[in-house]
Amino acid sequence: MAAKKASESFSKTLIEEVHKWGCMKQTGVSLRYMMEFGSKPTQRNLLISGQFLHKELPIRIARRAIELESLPYGLSEKPAVLKVRDWYLDSFRDLRSFPEIKDANDEREFTQMIKAIKVRHNNVVPMMALGVQQLKKGMDPKIIYEDLDEIHQFLDRFYMSRIGIRMLIGQHVELHNPNPPLHCVGYIHTKMSPVEVAQNASEDARCICLREYGSAPEVNIYGDPKFTFPYVPTHLHLMVFELVKNSLRAVQERYMDSDRVAPPIRIIVADGIEDVTIKVSDEGGGIPRSGLPKIFTYLYSTARNPLDEHSDLGTADTVTMAGYGYGLPISRLYARYFGGDLQIISMEGYGTDAYLHLSRLGDSQEPLP
Repeated sequence: MAAKKASESFSKTLIEEVHKWGCMKQTGVSLRYMMEFGSKPTQRNLLISGQFLHKELPIRIARRAIELESLPYGLSEKPAVLKVRDWYLDSFRDLRSFPEIKDANDEREFTQMIKAIKVRHNNVVPMMALGVQQLKKGMDPKIIYEDLDEIHQFLDRFYMSRIGIRMLIGQHVELHNPNPPLHCVGYIHTKMSPVEVAQNASEDARCICLREYGSAPEVNIYGDPKFTFPYVPTHLHLMVFELVKNSLRAVQERYMDSDRVAPPIRIIVADGIEDVTIKVSDEGGGIPRSGLPKIFTYLYSTARNPLDEHSDLGTADTVTMAGYGYGLPISRLYARYFGGDLQIISMEGYGTDAYLHLSRLGDSQEPLP
């Protein structure tokens, strides 16, 4: 069954409205603002937050829906991408048909609706990955992936916007939690210990390594476990998990048939004035210099692809040791979302150092693609 064009399954007025909203200006917020605003989740603040999202979310979603219509190389026509576009149009329609938020009851209903929108978009990343795969399958192999710059830039904008939308929805929904965990304001932990998050993320990555290879190198963490700063633990967990998982895989594969004990992965947490930096170092043999530009593209993975044309994406949450090549570029977007960055330095023949910089000032505005 061929997926329908948007004009066939969605009304002309809706498409026109999407284009109208897509031209409006987005409003970015900072980590500090989210933290200060959310620290008093009074009814009035929840109402203000709901009214802000009622206007902001359709603008952000409309922009992505428009972009999904006009991608290069025929990517917009791929069945998986059409499915993602339909999710965005459905969400836009839900938001626009929700009446003005006037009181606490309206706001509660609105919160339930945006919660459902967040769930609807759970599988956007694997679904887009599938779309890119469908594109790669039909492409001339002579086209160099770096030449597909437009697609990389689109995916960077698209996923960065998705991080922002999910952060805003998740933050608002979480402010309704009657028993928030200690020191938590929505998604933000005001006293997060990066060492503790790195420990949990490393344990999770080692479990997967053990499951796939039967053994896993040690991970040693250096830093003060009592040091804390405000950040979003789920974001940090995702980034460290991805870096450690890559390091474990590199070391494991390098030492698989060796009599020597695999050297440990080292994580160093440094607390600077502007940045908190987390360095993940391994002796997994490194990446050749020619391969370095590719590691942040969405069309490259050294591992076999766990996404199958016919796989059921409903179960796409199972984490494999090596993914569809999205871990690093998406981790870098998470770092940049709150003003940080991710850099990879490699010594071919020895190993790789990943530097994860997290801005500790919390003042940088969301980057709005």
